[in-house]
Amino acid sequence: MKKLINSPETVVKEALEGMAAMHPELIRVDLENQIIVRADAPVRGKVGVVSGGGSGHEPMHGGFVGRGMLDAACPGAIFTSPVPDQILAAMRAVNGGAGVFQIIKNYTGDVLNFEMAAELAQAEGIEVASVITNDDVAVEDSLYTAGRRGVGVTVLLEKIVGGLAESGASLEQVAALARRVNEQGRSMGMALTSCTVPAKGTPTFELGEDEMEIGIGIHGEPGRRRVKLAPAADIVEMLANPIIEDLGLKAGERVLAFVNGMGGTPLIELYIVARELARILKGRNITIARSLVGSYITSLEMAGCSITLLRVDDEMLRYWDAPVLTPALRWGI
Repeated sequence: MKKLINSPETVVKEALEGMAAMHPELIRVDLENQIIVRADAPVRGKVGVVSGGGSGHEPMHGGFVGRGMLDAACPGAIFTSPVPDQILAAMRAVNGGAGVFQIIKNYTGDVLNFEMAAELAQAEGIEVASVITNDDVAVEDSLYTAGRRGVGVTVLLEKIVGGLAESGASLEQVAALARRVNEQGRSMGMALTSCTVPAKGTPTFELGEDEMEIGIGIHGEPGRRRVKLAPAADIVEMLANPIIEDLGLKAGERVLAFVNGMGGTPLIELYIVARELARILKGRNITIARSLVGSYITSLEMAGCSITLLRVDDEMLRYWDAPVLTPALRWGI
């Protein structure tokens, strides 16, 4: 195992210390509770937006804490859900009196722990609402989930809902938009290589030199099938067509197209994927209204990519375009 770490036991803590040292104007890090909070939290009268999950998917979620996106993030150990006490501490830290909204990926541990934390917060008088993202079309159930996994739509939802919350919207309005975004987005990913969890020291799964896995999850969960390596054009067909069909996209509709790297894929390859996706959508007369290309929800150093398509309306585009100032996403400031 070759990694830029000091020891497997200190990876998450030291990464959080690094974030705190580099972005003090944007975030503060509570090492005792292992949470990342926007520097000016709590913002009075604003819905606090909280998300989290296992570490190893950076920049999600901590890199998305700041103005116009998340108010706090709760990182667990690598590929391990945060615990209820962490999540409760985050909700307390961002509660500005308008309630707290939780964005939860559909992984069993995340769902259970966020729901438990919500019950504890409500007992303290904090109003809580949530959405569970479940956009992965690859498999219905997996090692970590009952139902579809929450993947790429989570990033888009955090930005759009974060923009709405920044405008002073109510908890009910934030929850309604979040549900709509989740319903209108679908994703699918693939892997060229596995990844290695530092504490384990060996690859999560094995792939032959001429093999790839179609439909993987962000923890390296198996997907739909293992097939021989193919050109990018063929790979994008395998990912994009099931998304388009599941979402029921029709000619004349608009999408936000998200091409995401899994951590070990260079940007030049992601733009080749983006080229092929644009070709497919143009052939179906579907307009790319907005796009995001880069590594935003990763699986440590896994080589591969995922594609997310979100059917957009004017309200979603308005809050996607709204100013955002976080370690990983910045525009309009």
